[in-house]
Amino acid sequence: VMQFAVEVLKVKHIIVTGHYGCGGVAAALEDEEHGLIDNWLRNIQEVYQHNKSRIDEIPQRKDKINTLCELNVIKQAANVCRSTIVQRAWRAGQELAVHGWIYGIEDGILRNLDVSATGPGAIGEG
Repeated sequence: VMQFAVEVLKVKHIIVTGHYGCGGVAAALEDEEHGLIDNWLRNIQEVYQHNKSRIDEIPQRKDKINTLCELNVIKQAANVCRSTIVQRAWRAGQELAVHGWIYGIEDGILRNLDVSATGPGAIGEG
């Protein structure tokens, strides 16, 4: 889908969006098996391990989950930037930006995480 959008439709923006209170992110914080979904949770668990000291300092579970939701969006936006699809578009001089946003299910607000890239190396990882 991303390849078609970038190479054929020439989209100018890719938005990586997560949401607060994500059940998958909450499951990734648990020390138990969940079955097949564990294959998808592995990436989130790696983001947690990379930021473990920061997240573990947060007293409320809800706030831990929401922080990990944000950090996961940042990581996945960086992954999109490193994809061959996006890298090839940037090398060809195509106008393309990758953004990281997060949605608040409780308040309906879509927040810009101020994570945007318009070329190689522009997004750092959380």
